[in-house]
Amino acid sequence: MRDQRNLFNKVWDLHTVGTLPSGQTQLFIGLHLIHEVTSPQAFEMLRDRKLTVMYPDRTVATVDHIVPTDNQARPFADGLAEQMMSAIEKNCREFGVTLFDLKDGRQGIVHAVGPEQGLTQPGITIACGDSHTSTHGAFGTIAFGIGTSQVAYVLATQTLAMNRPKVRRIEVNGELAPGVFAKDVILYIIRKLGVNGGVGFAYEYAGSTFDAMSMEERMTVCNMSLEGGARCGYVNPDETTVEYLRGRPFAPRGAEFERAADWWYSLASPENAQYDEVVRYDAEDIEPTVTWGINPGQSVGVREAIPTPGDFPTDEQVGIKEALEFMELKAGQPIEGLKIDVAFIGSCTNGRISDLREAAAIAEGRKVAPGVRALVVPGSQLILKQAEEEGLDRIFEEAGFEWREAGCSMCLAMNPDKLRGREICASSSNRNFKGRQGSPTGRTLLMSPAMVAAAAINGKVTDVRKLLEPAAV
Repeated sequence: MRDQRNLFNKVWDLHTVGTLPSGQTQLFIGLHLIHEVTSPQAFEMLRDRKLTVMYPDRTVATVDHIVPTDNQARPFADGLAEQMMSAIEKNCREFGVTLFDLKDGRQGIVHAVGPEQGLTQPGITIACGDSHTSTHGAFGTIAFGIGTSQVAYVLATQTLAMNRPKVRRIEVNGELAPGVFAKDVILYIIRKLGVNGGVGFAYEYAGSTFDAMSMEERMTVCNMSLEGGARCGYVNPDETTVEYLRGRPFAPRGAEFERAADWWYSLASPENAQYDEVVRYDAEDIEPTVTWGINPGQSVGVREAIPTPGDFPTDEQVGIKEALEFMELKAGQPIEGLKIDVAFIGSCTNGRISDLREAAAIAEGRKVAPGVRALVVPGSQLILKQAEEEGLDRIFEEAGFEWREAGCSMCLAMNPDKLRGREICASSSNRNFKGRQGSPTGRTLLMSPAMVAAAAINGKVTDVRKLLEPAAV
């Protein structure tokens, strides 16, 4: 009988070392990515137990969360940031782990450098002490975010103890309209299924809409799987995947690459694959989307009004009221036209070259509105270099944006890039939680990079389609 396993279960089974007494799977981890925030304690755990890193060649480190994006002179002005930076440098030297540091030329956000270096490949398992490790699922990998104690466990054993999640196939079919991007697709899905809708599930993204996406667009979607409660998310490998990886530094070469590509193709879920659930959406129903609340599921289309608590189930209404109060918004109020103070383009969700191009297309020939602080932060040093070669930095700077060095920046504000007081930020990042961007009272509106650029130009939430060429509206 033909194999009916979906990609997730194929890869899980291939990496199963055994079943633990708890019923959990002991899962082999093919690639372990680490950074400066969740690794110091893990390395100390190894030292305390006199352990080594089992497979240093399967561990790669970078620095991203705490690095300043303006002045990167050492020592950093922030003493804790300097301490973390020194720790990862010391730990990688001592334990024989490759580190992409600020002088390397390959440094960047961990979920940007893995794919661009070809470290991320179909059919492997990936772990990282970062919530948004699901980004790598765009390549047909099974990628998990883990906690610090689990980072130590993977360093020491190259395995994880995990419960096997169920698999939900999410199909989106049709062509996205001009001005609608991958970020809008995932915000739409999270709005429909809820921030807890994916608990206990892995998400398989499928359908003609995802088939047509570039790898960078697929990464944006997979990145926010966790925001919908899913353990991970992935897209089946196809020709787009293979061609993206061809020639990457850590990808196979020559005949070995072609053999690898054949195997990658074979991993894709077959037409008769079995799933625990299947949901379907139409691309034509998706429009530019903006979050209005305090979690990524609280969003509306840019032409919609902010909902009323009564629009939601009874058990959600207290949370809706809390969000409206914190954001100082009124039910029935249009989201379009809401004034902003800050615009942030970057993050592991939307800091890639295609994101910068989309935003630059809106910024070109225009000016940031008076009183708006606007930042553009490339996801890696290589992305920064490519953007500057294309002249994107000049477009942004001439428009009034600040052009920064690579890093996580204002996505989570573990660095100098923070909101101040009650500022409202139009952000291309992944979370709009209270305090996420550095101010306990700061407010975040998630949207696509092009929508952020439009908001920066007009000083308020704007339907980006109004700034496109008339033929595209």
